[in-house]
Amino acid sequence: MAALSFCSSSPPRILHKQSKSSFFPSDSSSFTQTVGESSAKPISVSRRFRVAVNSTAVSDESGNAKLLSSPAKKLREIMQSPGVLQGPCCFDALSAKLIERAGFPYCITTGFSISAARLGLPDKGLISYGEMFDQGQQITQSVSIPVIGDGGNGFGNAMNVKRTVKGYINAGFAGIIINDQVCCEDTKSERRVVSREEAVMRIKAAVDARRECGSDIVIVAQTDSREAISLEESLVRARAFTDAGADVLSVDSLFSREEMKSFCNVYPLVPKLANMLEIGGKFPILNPLELEEIGYKLVAYPISLIGVSIQAMQDALLAIKGGRIPPPGSMASVEEIKEILGFDTYQEEEKRNATSSSDRETSSSSIYGNQRVAQDDPEQREDPIVEVITPEVYNEPRNPFSRIWSRSLRIKIIGRDGFEKLDVRIPAGFLEGVTNIVPALGGVNLKQLMDDAADEVGGKLLLDFKDTAGDRIQVFLE
Repeated sequence: MAALSFCSSSPPRILHKQSKSSFFPSDSSSFTQTVGESSAKPISVSRRFRVAVNSTAVSDESGNAKLLSSPAKKLREIMQSPGVLQGPCCFDALSAKLIERAGFPYCITTGFSISAARLGLPDKGLISYGEMFDQGQQITQSVSIPVIGDGGNGFGNAMNVKRTVKGYINAGFAGIIINDQVCCEDTKSERRVVSREEAVMRIKAAVDARRECGSDIVIVAQTDSREAISLEESLVRARAFTDAGADVLSVDSLFSREEMKSFCNVYPLVPKLANMLEIGGKFPILNPLELEEIGYKLVAYPISLIGVSIQAMQDALLAIKGGRIPPPGSMASVEEIKEILGFDTYQEEEKRNATSSSDRETSSSSIYGNQRVAQDDPEQREDPIVEVITPEVYNEPRNPFSRIWSRSLRIKIIGRDGFEKLDVRIPAGFLEGVTNIVPALGGVNLKQLMDDAADEVGGKLLLDFKDTAGDRIQVFLE
């Protein structure tokens, strides 16, 4: 029980026993006999029940307990499906949400991108375990798809690896990647790895941590020894990792299709993860069908989202610095942003909770208020006076401007050189910041102009003039 309380701060939950799968060997010392077994072995807490970290129990309509799958069980079930499985890498809750909305069945965190997004620093061992845990917990809580967490080198020796795995289980991860890089990476470009014995010890420590927690988290063992030492060493380590209890294998920086095939022939029934480093890597960039043919099951895309995010922000800042705003086509609409972030769901829940809270407060104040009056002055007991206010009292003067809230205002600027400098549409009801976009419109009563044109069908040119710089400014009501 001591190990159990160390693993999880959440209440014990009922364990789903892991079904047998050809993907997950349980005891590598006798791999040929046990290739169908899961490596997750629940610990016995009592004769009446078993517990597992990160399972979810809910009640059905009859009030009976109903158990939902743990994130790891979901990932294992997904990996049983046919075909290769793509997993883009996220770095925060928003990027994870977008991956889920795009229809991917799982995602992966990457220390490279998290270090860039959270610290603005390179992935050179500068980000701490606590920061990775905190970021990971925010990510797993924001999505319903399973997430594989980048555990790096485990943040130290075997005991640090155990702490990292237990922490990632509590953070809600479905899987964890443990590599064999040195604990503190130097500034040299070449990679360095620990000895084979220490690398295997990390995987054994991860398996021990999983067992102590009664968890079924998927352990992904990754080696960087292909670049650091040789292909032969990386294949030997892959076998040793499987024998130590790893569920998924990954060899980084393989140089060719032939090397990739050699790797996938190592324990063919054990899933392999391909790391498609989009830029600057030595790994051949292949499409999913090609990877499936070679023998891979999972595919990671580590830099795509952080890379396009950096480029898009640079482009936007360049536009703003030039006195413009990013083109509308380069940005999501307000409605789309609100939908992604769940504004409607939040407002509905807020309204529902506020209504029930208001009812309780009103009911409570009425009961206790009447009791106080009755106790203080019995003669004041009388029927309450109800003042009826007709709706007309609250009717505001009719505002013609409200008729154009569904219309759009188009602002177009043609430079004195004849080139288009701006063409943007904004909701007609939001005019307060328009002078920040086009300072030349300061002092123009756009509201009055639109009010005069509110009843006209179709678009109308409201303004057409040249500013002091010689740019032609046109404003349309659409």
